[in-house]
Amino acid sequence: MNTLYDSESFAVVHLQAELPAGADAPQDGPQLARHGFEIVDKRSGKEVYLDGLWAELFQQRIAAWHENTPTQEEVEDTLEGYATLAQNPVVLH
Repeated sequence: MNTLYDSESFAVVHLQAELPAGADAPQDGPQLARHGFEIVDKRSGKEVYLDGLWAELFQQRIAAWHENTPTQEEVEDTLEGYATLAQNPVVLH
């Protein structure tokens, strides 16, 4: 888990798929099958988890941000668009 962005309004965390455990390593709990991004809208107390194609598209957006650094307003505007998908209340963070 890697925090990519944290502001007063939003937090973005990248959750990476975990490699299969080795023969001598215990498996404690479920393993992520693929990577994804959790976007938390702190204002509403809701979050959305992007995986699959949504995660790939969001990762492309992040790569573009690395090439052309956006303003905080541009980042917040983009996250606002994803926040409209947020339906799950944040239970523990």
